[in-house]
Amino acid sequence: MRTCGATPGGPSLDGIDIKTQSVIQGAVLSTSTNDGVPNGSAITNAHVRLLDSSGEFTAEVPTNQDGQFRFFAAPGAWTLVVLAPGARKEINVVATKGIPLDLVIELS
Repeated sequence: MRTCGATPGGPSLDGIDIKTQSVIQGAVLSTSTNDGVPNGSAITNAHVRLLDSSGEFTAEVPTNQDGQFRFFAAPGAWTLVVLAPGARKEINVVATKGIPLDLVIELS
C-alpha cells in the first residue's frame, strides 16, 4: 500500500495514560484507483460512528486531516461504522483497558 505520508493508524498517544483508558483509534485510507485520490491517501471527509454491543449509537467523530480518529470507550465489544462519500464499512472490535486498539481502515 502506498501512503500519503501520514502516520499509519491513529493519532499519537503521547500524554495519555493508556493504563487507565480503553482507546479505539485509527486512520481511514482510500484504496480506490478511480476516485482521483492516490491509493493509500487519508480520507479527510469521513465520519466514524461508535455503536455499543446492542447496535445503539454512542458517538461519532470526523476524521482529521490525516484521516485519523479516536474514541475513549468502555472495555468490551463495539462496532465501528465508517462513512465516507460513496463508501460504508462496519468493523467489530473489542476495546481493552490498557491496550490501545490502533486500526488502519481501507475504503475503496
